[in-house]
Amino acid sequence: MPRTSKKTASADEIADMASRGEDISAYFTNRFTVVRPVRRFGVDLTEGMLRELDHRAARLNISRQAAIKTLLARALDEERTVARPRRRPTRPHAASLPH
Repeated sequence: MPRTSKKTASADEIADMASRGEDISAYFTNRFTVVRPVRRFGVDLTEGMLRELDHRAARLNISRQAAIKTLLARALDEERTVARPRRRPTRPHAASLPH
């Protein structure tokens, strides 16, 4: 059986095909990742904090930025857990109990 090589089309080629009204559904897998918008900002850290952060990042074998995101996410999750009010089990009022 002869092998058929499937040529991969570039984004521009797929766009041209779509413009001509051709079916381009074969180029889409319906598997995607949602990318949330990113906002950049600056953070001032002391030398000691930066050294400790770099040490932690090296120990985890991740980048400094990944370490910041990981540690910040943990702190925010912990804060959210602590701040969440605990619900007490509801008890019926004495007036609503059968006599």
